[in-house]
Amino acid sequence: MDHIDRALLEQLQQDATQSYAALGQAVGLSAGAAHERVRKLRERGAIRRTTVDVDPAAVGSAVLAYVMVDSTSWMGDSAQGFAALPEVLEAHIIAGSASVLVKVRTATTGQLQDVLRRIYAIDGVSGTQATVVLETFFERPLSPLVADQG
Repeated sequence: MDHIDRALLEQLQQDATQSYAALGQAVGLSAGAAHERVRKLRERGAIRRTTVDVDPAAVGSAVLAYVMVDSTSWMGDSAQGFAALPEVLEAHIIAGSASVLVKVRTATTGQLQDVLRRIYAIDGVSGTQATVVLETFFERPLSPLVADQG
């Protein structure tokens, strides 16, 4: 991956609806060359999917919590249990005092409590510690240009 691929990725993260002509112009390529590079980035898996960034509050999911999940056993085989809960946006096996870290979005703290109950029902889960976010300063996507700055 070269600096042009990284610049294309940054442009697409800012606005994935840009035309190939606009993408090419932004990185110094023709529309056809930009299209070909984006196609190759998809084939190599650098672009996993194209999506829309939705405001959680606008769709009734204003409560954000990060939940540390304690366990009585290895949780490496529990991905399906967490994935079955639609309110769980991310789940990560972690090192440290807990076994799994999950990101949860709900409309209310009552719904968060229900999600915590359902997390407890996953085999091996022995406890949770939830941290509710009061305000988000910012969220940003991974910068593909950071690797070029080293």
